[in-house]
Amino acid sequence: MNTEAPSTPATVLKGGEWIIREGKSANIFTPEDFSEEQKMIMEMCTTFVSTEVLPIIERIDKLEPGLMPSLLDKAGEQGLLGTSIPEFYGGLGKDFVTSTLVNEGLGSGFSFSVAIAAHTGIGTLPILYFGTTEQKEKYIPKLTTGEWKGSYGLTEPNSGSDALSAKTSAKLSADGKYYLLNGQKCWITNGGFANVYTVFAKVEGEHLPEGKSGFTAFIVERGTEGFTQGPEEHKMGIKGSSTVQLYFQDAKVPVENVLGEIGKGHVIAFNILNIGRLKLCAAALGGAKAAATTAIQYANTREQFKQPIAQFGAMKHKMAEMAIRIWVAESGLYRTAKWIDDKEQQLIQEGKGFNDALLAGAEEYAIECAMLKVFGSEVLDFVVDEGVQIHGGNGFSAEYIISRAYRDSRINRIFEGTNEINRLLTVDMVLKRAMKGRLDLMGPATAVQKELMSIPDFGSGSDEPFAAEMKLIASMKKAILLVAGAAVQKLMMKIESEQEVLMHIADMAINVFHAESALLRAIKIADQQGEQAAALCLDMARTYLYDTADRVNKSGRDAINAFAEGDEQRMMLLGVKRFTKAEPFNSKEARRRIADKLISDNRYSF
Repeated sequence: MNTEAPSTPATVLKGGEWIIREGKSANIFTPEDFSEEQKMIMEMCTTFVSTEVLPIIERIDKLEPGLMPSLLDKAGEQGLLGTSIPEFYGGLGKDFVTSTLVNEGLGSGFSFSVAIAAHTGIGTLPILYFGTTEQKEKYIPKLTTGEWKGSYGLTEPNSGSDALSAKTSAKLSADGKYYLLNGQKCWITNGGFANVYTVFAKVEGEHLPEGKSGFTAFIVERGTEGFTQGPEEHKMGIKGSSTVQLYFQDAKVPVENVLGEIGKGHVIAFNILNIGRLKLCAAALGGAKAAATTAIQYANTREQFKQPIAQFGAMKHKMAEMAIRIWVAESGLYRTAKWIDDKEQQLIQEGKGFNDALLAGAEEYAIECAMLKVFGSEVLDFVVDEGVQIHGGNGFSAEYIISRAYRDSRINRIFEGTNEINRLLTVDMVLKRAMKGRLDLMGPATAVQKELMSIPDFGSGSDEPFAAEMKLIASMKKAILLVAGAAVQKLMMKIESEQEVLMHIADMAINVFHAESALLRAIKIADQQGEQAAALCLDMARTYLYDTADRVNKSGRDAINAFAEGDEQRMMLLGVKRFTKAEPFNSKEARRRIADKLISDNRYSF
């Protein structure tokens, strides 16, 4: 694999630590570092979608009985359901980066992408990571081959974002052999055909520690007495994805089907969500690349005023911006996936088991997983929206596949926790880690406040390559610390109720993390291949960085204006202005160069 020397604990950043430490291009993992095997797996995934899924997409969307399960069977035959499953259970035993890549490669399959992601993620991983030896031996081999399909029941009609307020109950039977489940679950992906479900319910009558809700996970099989399902939902998008309600009326679940510990279902739900958020970003990335290609090919063939519309500046701007955001999202995604993989390997070397190591790795980077979910889903929404616009009136026609991409995209900002929840979680997790000493924010935040009171340095700065860009990244991190630190000091315990402020801070963090990831990737390519070979990558990184400065400035000002006033407000606004000052940059010409490459290749080709 074409990578730098293996990362060590000293070079791998902890979750959230990128805010206070300078990233190094030599330490970042990028798609350019994929092994030949990983590239082959990606090609296998995209080929599967193009040959097995897209030709029958209309039939899939009509929910033709047995069709989606048969596709999952075919995917199982090719090993696509068991990428990250240990070989002991019949899987391929691949690393976390490779399993992430599979999610991207299958991400352009519309409703199929949702079904396979649910099966391999929330349908399989709870049992793999939290099941007993007996549970894993019974279910994982069948889920790996596709003989059995997996599903997950968490959401209820009155509990969505507040999952722990679920009302479904579980009571031990008189003979002590079963838990009797009563309640209802909704929006259950793969629910219409799954063989096994991870279902969450509150155990009643147990001697639980004070303050514990009894929230517990259960493995429920199709055919369980008292367990039924409703009809398929009629949805705005992902119409071919099976989505039903589940009903439990004294459903008899054997006591040996308790998953994990009684009262600790939240541990399963939240840990699985960390992985799911990153994988959703990967799938959205795959969908965005396909939608961008669709739009580029249309723009090359659609003529107006006696020339292809791809040749007009307005269209070039749209196509280039699609490519920029996709490339930036990809940079942040694989940077984080490799961090998780490195952490997992480190923990295994320290004696942790397979399950505990990966869960701990994902938990370490839960902040980044939440940011990726937000960014990836919003990039896909942007790409499909602009794709419809490039198609003009035809984009509004169901005969053109871009309209399906537009409809199917919308759910991703709701899946795996809404983007609003994930923005709030991003800041909440950073602050909690700071309070627990896991992340040293106080020192750097105090240093930024002192710098704000000092005379600005107007020196010429370093003449090292990319010094100006790296300085801007460092300055925007200071803007985050300035605003977040002041908000905590000013609002104290009330900060949780100031969601608007928290979301502005989250947007600052999300933009800066991705800008840094893209810049480091471009610098690494330039270092390895030369600046000429990296020219378009540098165009993308610099254009995104230039625009990010304005976005961070706006979010910072909006946050400050919401909680500060008088001299304090004026001082901080000046600080944000200082820390987001970008050098002049001709982004129009950069975008045109990027678009010309896309037009020439007739596809998304970065």
